[in-house]
Amino acid sequence: MKNLFSLFTTCLIALTSTSQIQPVAVLQPGVAIAPENPRKIQIAILFDTSGSMDGLIEQAKTTIWQIVNAASDLRIGDAAPLLEIALYDYGNSTITNATYVRQQVNLINDLDSISGKLFALSINGGDEYCAAVIEDALTNLKWSTDPNDLRIIYIAGNEPFNQGPVDYKKILKDAANRNIIVNTIYCGPYDQGVTELWYDGALVSQGNYFNIDSDREAFHVDTPYDKEINSYNDSLNTTYMGYGESGKYRALKQTEEDANAGKKGAGVASERAESKAKSNYLNSSWDMVDAKKENTLKLEELKDEDLPDDLKGKTLEEKEKIIAEKSEKRARYQATINELAQKRSEFINEEKKKHALESGQEDLGTSIIKSMNTSAEKMGYKIK
Repeated sequence: MKNLFSLFTTCLIALTSTSQIQPVAVLQPGVAIAPENPRKIQIAILFDTSGSMDGLIEQAKTTIWQIVNAASDLRIGDAAPLLEIALYDYGNSTITNATYVRQQVNLINDLDSISGKLFALSINGGDEYCAAVIEDALTNLKWSTDPNDLRIIYIAGNEPFNQGPVDYKKILKDAANRNIIVNTIYCGPYDQGVTELWYDGALVSQGNYFNIDSDREAFHVDTPYDKEINSYNDSLNTTYMGYGESGKYRALKQTEEDANAGKKGAGVASERAESKAKSNYLNSSWDMVDAKKENTLKLEELKDEDLPDDLKGKTLEEKEKIIAEKSEKRARYQATINELAQKRSEFINEEKKKHALESGQEDLGTSIIKSMNTSAEKMGYKIK
């Protein structure tokens, strides 16, 4: 079985310096929107888990937070878009349906859950039906119907694109008619991807065709700022106040995804910490501070057993004061992380220039971000 690509989940697309791409779809530019009605960036990642792709899964795990940060830095006017991500795997023999297609998670903004699904992926042999997984994503994901929202599918693999019972040209024309961009990522030589119709798939959908080295390690740089950023991330975690039935569980999941990122190195942990300091890291379903900010918290209706320990037995006024203090601390920690992240980014940019000159190749994260930014700019987004 050939090595196949999994991104993002990293998602997503990587190219080498010798890679070639086709023009992105030209979509109708949108107008500036108010923060209370955010523009959406929806990304569905479909990757083959049929063969020996451990290296690609690792690549995905180490670049997911880069993608999240890049999306969070896009702006329409002063407003940040709302990022939603969906994950699929296909071609895995453990999938018990005729087309070997499995939705891992629908389009959601819950970044911890997305990370958890990615880190839980496993590989196994099977048949890879590219058109079938794209059809399922088009049919069953909760796509926005607003033409101003950016909607992208990334599919990765290295088996012939036309395998399986579904006509890929019909499905990709449907995607183009809905202004959903489908980018194809062939894990192998450029010309072979053309022969195996991945290039044609991108043309039909008005997306990009990429070829990548599927065995290449994602490029990461340890910086002088990582230790301090990760220390402030620990402080940031103390401001989360889980409540209700899922509060304690979700707080543990947050810590678990911190640990997953940390296993990939200090740099990946820093990228996750940066994501947690941006607007797209929202936890109002279980965290009192975010719920208060979103005006969804009904503090007076919560029973004592549904509260975190530091609020139990307190008056309503005392509870409000503690939440406000946590909110103020969170804003401070996030601001500091963002300042350090800016310095870290400048350091990494210089290192990446050297790396690109020495190796003749771009890294996975940089290639993905270029693709997303190009599509976003076509729709009127600016990079922060």
